[in-house]
Amino acid sequence: MECYKIMLGGAVVLADKIKNIPTRPGVYMYLDESGQVLYVGKAVSLRNRVRSYFQNTAKQAAKVQAMLKKAVDLEYIVTDSEMEALILENNLIKEHRPKYNILLKDDKTYPYIKVTLGERFPRVYTTRRVLKDGAKYFGPFTAVGAVNETLRLLKKIFPLRTCKQRELAPRERPCLNYHIKRCLGPCCNLVEPQQYQEMVQEVVLFLEGRHEALLKKLRRRMEEAAENLEFEKAAELRDQLLAIEKIVERQKVVSTEQVDQDVIAMARGFDEACLMVFFIRGGKLIGREHYFLEGTDTLERGEVMATFVQQFYNQTEFIPTEILLSEEVEEEKLLADWLSQLRGSKVQLKTPKRGDKYKLVEMAAQNALLTLEQTQLARQAGKEAVEGALGELMAALGLQQPPQRLECYDISNIQGTESVASMVVFEGGKPAKDQYRRFKIRTVDGPNDFASMKETIGRRFARAKEEQDALAAGQLTPKQAKFSRLPDVVIIDGGKGQLSAAREAMLEQGFAHIATFGLAKEEELLFAPGRPDPIRLPRDSKGLQMLQRLRDEAHRFALTYHRKLRSQRNLKSVLDEIEGIGAVRRRELYKAYKNLEAIKQASLEELAQVPGMNTRAAEAVYNYFRSK
Repeated sequence: MECYKIMLGGAVVLADKIKNIPTRPGVYMYLDESGQVLYVGKAVSLRNRVRSYFQNTAKQAAKVQAMLKKAVDLEYIVTDSEMEALILENNLIKEHRPKYNILLKDDKTYPYIKVTLGERFPRVYTTRRVLKDGAKYFGPFTAVGAVNETLRLLKKIFPLRTCKQRELAPRERPCLNYHIKRCLGPCCNLVEPQQYQEMVQEVVLFLEGRHEALLKKLRRRMEEAAENLEFEKAAELRDQLLAIEKIVERQKVVSTEQVDQDVIAMARGFDEACLMVFFIRGGKLIGREHYFLEGTDTLERGEVMATFVQQFYNQTEFIPTEILLSEEVEEEKLLADWLSQLRGSKVQLKTPKRGDKYKLVEMAAQNALLTLEQTQLARQAGKEAVEGALGELMAALGLQQPPQRLECYDISNIQGTESVASMVVFEGGKPAKDQYRRFKIRTVDGPNDFASMKETIGRRFARAKEEQDALAAGQLTPKQAKFSRLPDVVIIDGGKGQLSAAREAMLEQGFAHIATFGLAKEEELLFAPGRPDPIRLPRDSKGLQMLQRLRDEAHRFALTYHRKLRSQRNLKSVLDEIEGIGAVRRRELYKAYKNLEAIKQASLEELAQVPGMNTRAAEAVYNYFRSK
């Protein structure tokens, strides 16, 4: 592959540059002035595809016109084939998540079930990060409840270990899970690695939906155990069989053929599409998931479907032999070849027009439409509830307009030690977690919440003033300015004392014009500067409930930070007692293990691998905790 970069310029200059782009297949990327990738696309002929963006620009979709206005650079990568371009496009979209590509909505937050195959005694747990670490990932799942239910069933049927250590530290006695038959006790060498790995393979079959193969395998093992007079083992296998058969009984038979299929259908809304996926394994419908794609208003139905197929199967572990689609896609052969390459055997894409397969697609389409309608209704209800709550706050607090940005501050400490503050932000009535901030109190000694609040508010608005000046001078970009956005309303967790301290700091920094209120916990009263009587909102007020959620979130965020600092302090004080553990090793141990309990559970070999540690220091730490 060959990578090139050109600067976008005037029409004459640009036309000259486009002439030099080759007609070979490849991937192109538009970038903004900060180097952020705006859009990734693939092409059979790079020159023809890029040229099309600058011909009849008035007829281009609004989204394309907006993207071109922001684009200052164009990078392209020449590939040897269209298949290579498709794979590269998928990887680049997954890595950069460009603003103007249509994306599988919030796929970073979808949970997966992870099987850690690279470990001697693998574990099964949920994760939201997919890594190239040799593990198997199943998902993504849109319903966390379904994932938890699956894990609950797995733990009941297969006694896998649930401890968090990657490498097991040897123990003298097994834990409670062993005694209640929820673990085979690998930490005490009570199970052979080969036997444990065999059970892990059965878990993989279960998660892939290949229940018939799993049942056949378990039945054979049960019969072998009975023949060998291992009746206790045979009874355990029988119980596993019965549990799995109960699950299989609940699954709907949709095909007399013993086939593995995915059925994908689409329903379109305004600038989004809902894609419903039915998972059919061995002719039985074992489950379904729905996903949303955003930014689809300018695309044909086939283009939306093709994009979903690319993004979905680029991050799933199992690909069936047959995929039924509700829409025809232009690049059907290319996509089928790519999927076959991922699977390692032939995969067929079909768009049925009649018969049983068409009925399956229709059923999926009806479910997609129902899901889209229910989601839109829920959104509308939520939007109306938020607007109502913000309207109540505007009226009750005497504001000129509904407050779109709320900030709440809380202080957390124990008798003045490890004193911290939190800043929590709600925008449009919803948490804006990327804008949460936390402060370690610097200038206050002892338990003085008033002074701590004054320091926190002073630092927050001092930073706002600095960043606003830097933005005006062109020294910062809006993306770099973390404190420049100002709230419509500030909520202080506390009564008149905390409120007075906050107002004093805001006055000093020149932000006294921002509406500020104290929210007292016991009676949920709002205090305003210069008003002797508190504002009392009805208990069932949506506005009060929003402020309570805001305040509770600020309290949670502050308390979490306080506990983290306290844990660091405790860790430091305990490690101080161990000979040979100085400041550098203490810091590296904390980076590696976060808390004392994790260090206690670590093996001697794991401790020795921590940067800065050696065998002697690791033995000192290991023996110290074993002697306690």
